[in-house]
Amino acid sequence: MQTISRAYGHLLYLCFALACLILLAMTVMICADVFTRNTGLADLSWSNEISETMLSAMTMLAAPWLLRQGQHIRVDILLQALPARAGWACEWAADLLGFACSVALAYHGWLVTHESYLGGGMITKTLVTPEWWATAPWVLSFSLLSVEFVFRMDRLRQAEHRPRHDAVSAS
Repeated sequence: MQTISRAYGHLLYLCFALACLILLAMTVMICADVFTRNTGLADLSWSNEISETMLSAMTMLAAPWLLRQGQHIRVDILLQALPARAGWACEWAADLLGFACSVALAYHGWLVTHESYLGGGMITKTLVTPEWWATAPWVLSFSLLSVEFVFRMDRLRQAEHRPRHDAVSAS
């Protein structure tokens, strides 16, 4: 299981690296838009739309890696105040809930994306793009999050019966 987990970690890192590249591209695009708007050299009015899509995509690509690193949003003050075994049980509950929500959102996202693809749904703004392009990263992200929750639960099963200490904000 550790070998599979390590390989999966590399996949999540590649997704995170892609999210970083998207952020870089978005930064360059926004700077180019501001420059061309002020100089009148070109019309990049479509860049706002692309930025919205890029922002969503990079968030979805980075989320599973952040969860794996323990850098996701986490309210751990209660976990640190509880007895170790109770905190460990809360970790289990949170991971089970996270897994269930991720599976449900991946499934629903798949249904929406598949329906949009089959129905030829389009987003019409400045640009006209297939709707499923905007929803597909959600399916990927929540599928990856579901798998990561399984690995988290496996690591929790093997660990000492106390709350995790990754990204602890209060001691």
